[in-house]
Amino acid sequence: MAGRNPGTELELGWISKVYVNRPAVVRHAEQIKKWKTLKGNWQAAWLLKAVTCIDLTTLSGDDTPSNVQRLCFKAKHPIREDLLKALDMHDKGITVGAVCVYPARVTDAVKALKAAGCNIPVASVAAGFPSGQTPLETKLAEIKLAVEYGAREIDIVISRSLVLTGQWEGLYKEIRQCRKACGEAHMKTILATGSDFIKTSTGKEVENATLPVGVVMMRAIKEYYWQTGNKVGFKPAGGIRTAKEAITWLMLVKEELGVEWLTPELFRLGASSLLGDIEQQIFYHVTGSYPLQHELAMA
Repeated sequence: MAGRNPGTELELGWISKVYVNRPAVVRHAEQIKKWKTLKGNWQAAWLLKAVTCIDLTTLSGDDTPSNVQRLCFKAKHPIREDLLKALDMHDKGITVGAVCVYPARVTDAVKALKAAGCNIPVASVAAGFPSGQTPLETKLAEIKLAVEYGAREIDIVISRSLVLTGQWEGLYKEIRQCRKACGEAHMKTILATGSDFIKTSTGKEVENATLPVGVVMMRAIKEYYWQTGNKVGFKPAGGIRTAKEAITWLMLVKEELGVEWLTPELFRLGASSLLGDIEQQIFYHVTGSYPLQHELAMA
């Protein structure tokens, strides 16, 4: 991951000056959707870049060690070997950015990835994910347990009631405590500062990652960088299911933050089904036809 964001003291004056021109942001987002579609080798290259930035995720109530193990195998082998050879990318070590699971499944993921002989980090949701409606003491304990189990990244949920009631100082203090509980693990926080990453959503809401919200968050990241010199990562999560959508997010990051943000250290795509569509598109690029259901491994 990128260097740690040391955070800053709370500056309410800075927050009070924030103004979002919503109609302009929406118009910009609509223009993004009309950008020229990439084709051929350019598309394949961007899709492989997207693969390396995916947090391959399973957050189901019926997760078991076996499906986590299967997910970890797919994390190490996201694209079929013969397809990578056809693109001359088989020796580039392409894997996903991380495997994301609930705290109870962290140990399973760590063991599976170790057995596979790879160093892909395990990310764990925590702090009362997805609602955040748990006492702070419970949130901190859950974070510490996830780190103890081997998670190297923690995706936390803020107390949205503090935001909705304007309790910014209380929110700031809570995030600082969560960050301390993470220890050396990097913290991704849904709509917050003082984190190594900020994240659009839990992926469990009716509406999740949207381009207008992404634009606003990226510009906040840019301003924070200008003010402090510290880079914060960005993670859109939820509802990103197609290769085309993944490329749109990559191009938006390049447009708003620059190519230096197009790395797994500073950009992640939170997704569970996205990888399957990317692999299908690469299969089509290589072979000229779409795969039959049995021709690609399930994640």
